[in-house]
Amino acid sequence: MLNYFLYPHASSTEWVTFVHGAGGSSSIWYKQVRDFKKHFNVLILDLRGHGNSKPKLKDTFKTKYTFDSITNDIVEVVDHLKIKKSHFIGISLGTILIRNLAEKRADLVESMIMGGAIIKMNFRSQVLMKVGNIFKSVVPYMLLYRLFAFIIMPKKNHKKSRSLFVNEAKKLYQKEFLRWFKLTSEINPLLRFFRTKDIKIPTLYIMGSEDHLFLPSIQSIVSKHVTSSLFVIDNCGHVVNVEQPEIFNNRTINFITSL
Repeated sequence: MLNYFLYPHASSTEWVTFVHGAGGSSSIWYKQVRDFKKHFNVLILDLRGHGNSKPKLKDTFKTKYTFDSITNDIVEVVDHLKIKKSHFIGISLGTILIRNLAEKRADLVESMIMGGAIIKMNFRSQVLMKVGNIFKSVVPYMLLYRLFAFIIMPKKNHKKSRSLFVNEAKKLYQKEFLRWFKLTSEINPLLRFFRTKDIKIPTLYIMGSEDHLFLPSIQSIVSKHVTSSLFVIDNCGHVVNVEQPEIFNNRTINFITSL
């Protein structure tokens, strides 16, 4: 089972579950825990191979993971803790996992908060993935990861986010990085399906105005999906919860309490 941390609330019956992205860990939510545990029961996870969730023995001979298998890891923890329903907050690739979880187990999802959300791979991000696929076996994975981090978060004010994710990624093994990277092979059809289907679960997209790879597609999808809304944080890049934690926390807590 995945490593997780619980912060029970003395009186609230509502749960908030945090899901980080590829290369991160539960530690990226350190600026959220203090504020959220004042209002809700909080669950924070380390995805497989990240943080303290060490790869399982059965994964030793796997060359790739699937979005369904990683989503099932999250469901396993939620079911184990007998959490009947939760608000889910994700960042980057974690938003894809949350959306997939909502598709598989809508009964568990009260609402979705998608930070730095990915709903479509534009031309630049497609090229980035193809370059990575070409060089993933010959270039040290940290060099690739640094390149990706810089392309996604290029500005000076994104440096803190870049450094945090690069430092977390250093804790991954090369094989683990490659397993996660190979998820890109199934990302396009999955995102295409998500774009065409409005799942009717209250959803807040919270994006940085400088998230140049992913913001335009989110603006488009929110105009089509009835249950979705978008809040854009000025002077902010991809990892909104790290760059602008106070605005992120206030906006997301208000969204949850308004439901």
